[in-house]
Amino acid sequence: MSHGLDLMTGGGDHEGGDSRSRDSAGAGRRRAEKSPRSPWGRRILVVVVILGLLFGGYTAYGKVQSYLNGPEDYSGQGAGSVTVEIPEGATGQQIANLLKKEGVVKSAEAFYQLSLTDARFQAIQAGFYQLRFKMSSDWAMRELADRGNRVEGKVTIPEGARVDQVVKIISANSEITSKDLEAALEDSGELDLPDVAQGNPEGYLYPATYTVEPGETAVGLLKQMVAKTVSVAKDLDIGTRAKALGYTGEEILTVASILEYEAKADEDYAKVARVLYNRLDEGMPLQLDSTVSYVSGRKGDVFTTEEERNAESAYNTYQNAGLPPGPIGSPGEKTIEAALNPADGSWLFFVAVNLETGETVFSDTFAEHNKAVAQLQAYCKTAPEGVCG
Repeated sequence: MSHGLDLMTGGGDHEGGDSRSRDSAGAGRRRAEKSPRSPWGRRILVVVVILGLLFGGYTAYGKVQSYLNGPEDYSGQGAGSVTVEIPEGATGQQIANLLKKEGVVKSAEAFYQLSLTDARFQAIQAGFYQLRFKMSSDWAMRELADRGNRVEGKVTIPEGARVDQVVKIISANSEITSKDLEAALEDSGELDLPDVAQGNPEGYLYPATYTVEPGETAVGLLKQMVAKTVSVAKDLDIGTRAKALGYTGEEILTVASILEYEAKADEDYAKVARVLYNRLDEGMPLQLDSTVSYVSGRKGDVFTTEEERNAESAYNTYQNAGLPPGPIGSPGEKTIEAALNPADGSWLFFVAVNLETGETVFSDTFAEHNKAVAQLQAYCKTAPEGVCG
């Protein structure tokens, strides 16, 4: 038993040692038989994961920052110059996109968000605006809300202006050429003139101040002026009121155009109109220097020569009874109203006796009128040079 035991003990020790040795060797062989795993795959994977986390974190941070600080925006009023057209009826988003496209603002979102809460946005009108590159949305809003930044021309047509004067004024104050204007007036079919004008624009180019946008055409602007005349005529109900006086709307415009040249003060418009109607009722020639000079082209004084007064013309009211065939200029609302609402009186004559103050004498008889003419002649002897021609 002891031997056996000893054998078992001793043998166990020996065998156990050999067994561990074999196991160790076997394990080593098994590890050696497998291809070693490269550490680079793990490293690359780790790098990719880290970069993903960093990028995702940065993106999330950017979104948070954008949410907290608002969309990207420039600061300040910008620099340089760029002309931007704001279309009719454009929405806040459309304007924002346009400004971004033109390089005015850094992001469309910044301007759009401002447009939702800023009352100035309501003041923005269609048109061309002179802006700058890289403006803050606030500055862009400020500039667009200011009509002074609109790129436009202003054309002011005075009361009584005639077609040739209208052409000179427009061509001198806009990019529209006199050649284009004259062509449009010559072929007036596109101007939407009322039928009673018979194609003649004289008297239908309403005196007012017009805005001339970049790219405006001669036809487009002249159509505006004609449309304004038609609009005023409608507002004043010229057709109905003219009929009540025994005249047509065209004849009322003609009378009004004469008042622009013959009356020297607003308070005299209705009185001169009454003189004209009284003479027409009596069948007397109107004998107006204004209609004579309309044909002769005389300028600089209120008188005409005997030669001019003897000239053959349908506008010569010394030689022909009745009204001239049409207006001799563009009347304004005051003279149109006076022609529709003449003063009460029996006057047949009138003459300005002081050309500086416009003082005018109205007379019933030719004898009274001659006395007033003598007053004018006396005034002209002492008047400043150039006043009486």
